[in-house]
Amino acid sequence: MKNYYSYLLLLLSVIATAQAPANYYNNATGTGYTLKTQLKTIITNGHIDKSYAGLWTIYTNSAFRDNYYENDSSLLDIYSENPTGIDPYNYTSTSNQCGSYNSEGDCYNREHLVPQSYFDSFATNPMKNDPFHVFPSDGKVNGERNNLGFGIVGTANYTSQNGSKRGTMASSPYSTYTGTVFEPIDAFKGDVARAYFYFATRYESSMGSFYNAASSTTCQAKAMFDGSTNKVFSDDFILILIKWHLEDPVSNYEIAKNNAIYAYQGNRNPYIDNPSYVCMIWPSQCATVNSLNTSNFEAFANARVYPNPTNNHRINIDYNQTMDEIQLININGQIVQQIKNPTPQNTTYTIDNIPSGFYFLRLTHNNQSIVKKIIVN
Repeated sequence: MKNYYSYLLLLLSVIATAQAPANYYNNATGTGYTLKTQLKTIITNGHIDKSYAGLWTIYTNSAFRDNYYENDSSLLDIYSENPTGIDPYNYTSTSNQCGSYNSEGDCYNREHLVPQSYFDSFATNPMKNDPFHVFPSDGKVNGERNNLGFGIVGTANYTSQNGSKRGTMASSPYSTYTGTVFEPIDAFKGDVARAYFYFATRYESSMGSFYNAASSTTCQAKAMFDGSTNKVFSDDFILILIKWHLEDPVSNYEIAKNNAIYAYQGNRNPYIDNPSYVCMIWPSQCATVNSLNTSNFEAFANARVYPNPTNNHRINIDYNQTMDEIQLININGQIVQQIKNPTPQNTTYTIDNIPSGFYFLRLTHNNQSIVKKIIVN
């Protein structure tokens, strides 16, 4: 697993770096937090603040349009895009700007992935106006997320039409945080992580001031940070961000936006251009994530399925983590049952009313799948 991620990051680095202007990162020669400071200098030089209203302008750029999924040139919103099916609604023009809203699909607005309430007690510009972390998004979903941090949801109390959700943080080895968080769908988790890494780097010298001025009451996302200018993120969240960065690689959508924003305001997101920078700056945390990914998969692979064979048309699955999906597939390759986000009793998932036969049981957890054979008499 670790070698796979290392190879993947190297490959992505080679591909993505070709998008950056020649010599742009020539002075990024260090490692660790020294490298982050060097990147901060590079992406601060030339950065021109284009104002809050200017965000509406950059959102009309074709780079922010859906040229990747439906390919219909609608505004690509990470809270409404359905990468594997039809979008529940679309925004096709600037006339859909919020405004007031009551439901999803009413209008879109400017979503600060790092909430304004984290930095507006200290300063607002250019952070408020920076499209590298201010994404176009559905107004209703943006409001439901509010000022929450991003994390892995265990029990959801709100789910958007594309599957983004809000709820209490799941119990996992990646975090001990027990508060409420917001989780985007898998296809955009890397986008969110790299926006946070950008923010931590571009505004490195202000991170301590932001933290000291922010209130954890009015900005729950403060829990994502530790107040330092080097590590920046708290132990409860940095592993999650790195995990998302590794599992959801840089997309053509991100590369297109990076180039468009560079033309617009004069700087780039180095973690899109060179994904390997993340593990060069936070190496020990990356090593921890790789170790956890390996051990978690081994535990997942050993999930117990019983009784097998079964005589009562029921099987149980013992696994103490959140399961994303269970599929029961017959020998012809047809899906007989499909359960998304199944709910366990304690740590046991149960499938009832299975017709007699031979099946493959496909279990999915955190973008990883295993298949087990079962017999129903």
